[in-house]
Amino acid sequence: MLKTRTWNILDYLKTEKDVQRYLEVAFAEGNSEYIITALGNAAKARKLMSKAAKKAGVTREGLYKSLAKNGAPAFSTVMNVVNSLGYKLTLARA
Repeated sequence: MLKTRTWNILDYLKTEKDVQRYLEVAFAEGNSEYIITALGNAAKARKLMSKAAKKAGVTREGLYKSLAKNGAPAFSTVMNVVNSLGYKLTLARA
């Protein structure tokens, strides 16, 4: 019997460049659920969930929930996660 294992994005987000490219693709897709999930994965990969939660004024567990599938974080939470990752959001004409 063929053995399979669960695919986990965190296994592939090893470097800062990996995280940056992953987030670039998520934002380019433009799907808010995908972006939120990607931000959560990036924060986990960089081990920044506690720092991001503190900055957002929420618990670590609360941040995990809001960045999970079907989560609905406040925009301020999203901004705090983006900033914790060392990025900033900018506006560009489509």
